[in-house]
Amino acid sequence: MRPPEDEIHDLVKQKYAAVADGKGGIGAAACCGGPSLIPDIQKAGILLEYRDEDLQLAPGEANLGLGCGNPVGMADLKPGETVLDLGSGPGFDAFLAARRVGTSGKVIGMDMTREMVLKAQRNAERMGIPNVDFRLGKIEALTVEDRSVDVVISNCVINLSPDKRAVFAEIFRVLKPGGRVIISDILRSGELPEALKNDPAAYTG
Repeated sequence: MRPPEDEIHDLVKQKYAAVADGKGGIGAAACCGGPSLIPDIQKAGILLEYRDEDLQLAPGEANLGLGCGNPVGMADLKPGETVLDLGSGPGFDAFLAARRVGTSGKVIGMDMTREMVLKAQRNAERMGIPNVDFRLGKIEALTVEDRSVDVVISNCVINLSPDKRAVFAEIFRVLKPGGRVIISDILRSGELPEALKNDPAAYTG
């Protein structure tokens, strides 16, 4: 039997709160370029498809290596656009997007882990990036107005949601007509064993 949604949310929040506070590792960081791998990523240049100048943006502070791709690089962002980052964490992709949309645009970062939101807000203040707004909330119930966003990005987060239909319904709701969605995430290529499907820890492992 699948774990209850609240149980999954609580497990994810606990794990990512520990990462935000520097108290523990996480599977995503280990498999997708955690802080210890940043030097290797910079040498390779293409592991996460970020440019060197992107990786220099506060590595280890705004960039905890929790993603599995570079949605900003694929978004073709333009000055003045409004971007929504689902599961924004400590702010790395949101900051990259903020640079591309300029002071006439803005970026909203949504994350359900309070420690991550606070870390992102501190990073924004320290880095002097004014056009970002980090909000506490679940990506299944966005505190964002209807048809107010030009672009939605997400980096290895939607897989963590126990209700993906709700996530995509919310994306559709907040996007302007003609808006864009750019998602980097993991997908399963085969059936999972029942024991793994029913193991709540697998959502963060």
